[in-house]
Amino acid sequence: MRIKKEKRKEMSKGEWICSYKKITLIICIFNIVVSLFCIRSLSSSLYIYSGSISRNFVVYKPDQIKKMEESIQIRKAYKPVELMKWAKELEGEFSSRNVAVELPQHLKQKILDEILVRLRSLNSNSSSMAKEREAVENWRKERLKEVKLALVRGTSNSTIPYEEAGMLARALEFGWDVFSEEIGLWIPVNVTNEEHDDKPPLVEEFEDEILPGRPLQPECNAERHTDYGGDAVRWGLTHHKDSAADCCQACLDQAKLAIEGEKKCNIWVYCPSEFGCHSPDIYQHKHMECWLKYAEKPKPTFKDRYPEWYRNSHPSAPVIVPWASGVVSP
Repeated sequence: MRIKKEKRKEMSKGEWICSYKKITLIICIFNIVVSLFCIRSLSSSLYIYSGSISRNFVVYKPDQIKKMEESIQIRKAYKPVELMKWAKELEGEFSSRNVAVELPQHLKQKILDEILVRLRSLNSNSSSMAKEREAVENWRKERLKEVKLALVRGTSNSTIPYEEAGMLARALEFGWDVFSEEIGLWIPVNVTNEEHDDKPPLVEEFEDEILPGRPLQPECNAERHTDYGGDAVRWGLTHHKDSAADCCQACLDQAKLAIEGEKKCNIWVYCPSEFGCHSPDIYQHKHMECWLKYAEKPKPTFKDRYPEWYRNSHPSAPVIVPWASGVVSP
C-alpha cells in the first residue's frame, strides 16, 4: 500500500515537470523577453536618429542673423517695384488693345462705305496721303464719340443699332488697326515713283511684252494694259500676289469657295510694274497688287492707253496702262 502511494507521487511529479502549463509559461516568458529586446533596440535607434538630426542644425550667432536681415532689406529696397507695376499695366493695356473685335459683315460694309464717302469728298487731284489719313482719323473720332454717347444714353439715335454699338466702339478704339485691315483700308505713306524710260520715243513697247512669273492658264484670258471695273471681292491694297498667274488662281479659288449669297470673282486685275500702277482713283497702287472683282457684264475701263483727260490731269502718269487683267471663263 505504501509502495503504491509513492509510485503515484512520482508519477504526478513527472507529469508536472512535462505538463502543458509549464510549456505555455516558458513560451510566454520567452516572448516577453524578445519584445523587451525589440523595444529597447527601437528606442536606441530613434535616439541615435534624433541626435544626428540635431547635429545637422546650424546655430547662427546674433551678428550673423543681423547681417542676413540687413541683406534682405537691401534686396527689397533695390527691387524695381514701380517698374514692375508699370510693366504689368502696359502688358494689360496692350493685351486689351490687341483683342480683335469681330463685326458682322453688313456692319463692316457700312463703315467702309462711310469712309469712302469721306475720302471722295476730298479733291482727288490735289489731296495727299497725309490729308487722306487725317480725314479717316477725323471720321473715326467722330464716329467713336457718337457711338460712346449712344451707349451712355442707352439708346442709339445714329444709323448703328444699340446692340452693335458696343462692338463698334471696341473696334474703333482698341482694334482699329486690325479692323481697318479687315475692310481693306490701307493708306500708304507718300512715295514718289520715278519711272525711267530708256527706250526711243514713239516705240510701241507693249506689243511683245510678257507677264513675269509662271504662264497663265487659258481660262484666265489675260490682257496686258487693261483695267476692268466691278465690285471688289478682295481689295488689292492688302492682297498681293507674286505673279499674274497667282492672282488669276486666287480669283478661281474664291469663286469655288464662295458661300451662297456671296459674290463670286470673275475678274482679276494685277499690277506687274515695279514702279506701281496708276489709276484715276484716290489710291496709290503698288507692285503686285491683286484685285478680285465681280461684274455681271465685265467691261474694261481702260485699254492699252489712258485717255487724254487723265494724262492731262496726271502729267507724271505713263501713257500706257500698266495693269494686267482678265475675265475668267465660267
